[in-house]
Amino acid sequence: MNRLPRPDGVELAFRVHNSQAAGVPVLLTHGFAASADMWGANIGALSVDRPVIVWDQRGHGSSDAPGDISRYGQDISVADMAALLDTAGAGRAVLCGMSLGGYLSLAFHLAHPERVAALVLVDTGPGYRNDEARAKWNQWVERTATRLEAGASREPSPEVARAAHLHPEGLPRAARGSMVQSDARVINSLPTIAVPTLVVVGAQDIDFLAAANYLHRRIPNARKLVVDDAGHAANMDQPETFNTAVRELLEQV
Repeated sequence: MNRLPRPDGVELAFRVHNSQAAGVPVLLTHGFAASADMWGANIGALSVDRPVIVWDQRGHGSSDAPGDISRYGQDISVADMAALLDTAGAGRAVLCGMSLGGYLSLAFHLAHPERVAALVLVDTGPGYRNDEARAKWNQWVERTATRLEAGASREPSPEVARAAHLHPEGLPRAARGSMVQSDARVINSLPTIAVPTLVVVGAQDIDFLAAANYLHRRIPNARKLVVDDAGHAANMDQPETFNTAVRELLEQV
């Protein structure tokens, strides 16, 4: 993995596949507690005619895990994504994100719509408009962070099991910094999305089926794909189905 120094001293791990290709690049953003490794079965198919950028978020994989929680956050992650595109020489890109990565891709579109050529939203949701629902989410995030600090384990989902973290102590910091939600900006922005959008959800991803339906309804002209025999990492559970659908979207940009 290459290293991208950020102004606050954090270094991000990233790699650009097929960097000299002429097509609009794709930026793949993993979910919480996963890493760039979760895209291993997708990179080859997606990078045939375009660069594909993978990276590890702060506190994940091979990236740095600063001890100061103020160096994590959704706005910080969006700035990291913009810096990755700059480093790859990409003015615009197709943003493909899974779970937290999908939410961050929506947040990036809100901040930099001119830099987004298309969206692929995988097993993800847009956040909450209701204050009570958002508070319940944030309470779940805190429980998750506390569980990680205590070393308590659960059966990991495929993308988490695949990840190797150099600094696992960074995961609870990333949870508290990047997963906590404070407003409804992202969910309110959905009707403004005017780029080709593919919403992907595993048929067994019970927690995100409703969110996928909501994204499909609220984003103009979005297409939705429910992947059979797939859970919370549809791109890993059924990579051929996923790759084919994303390649069809890429033909539009």
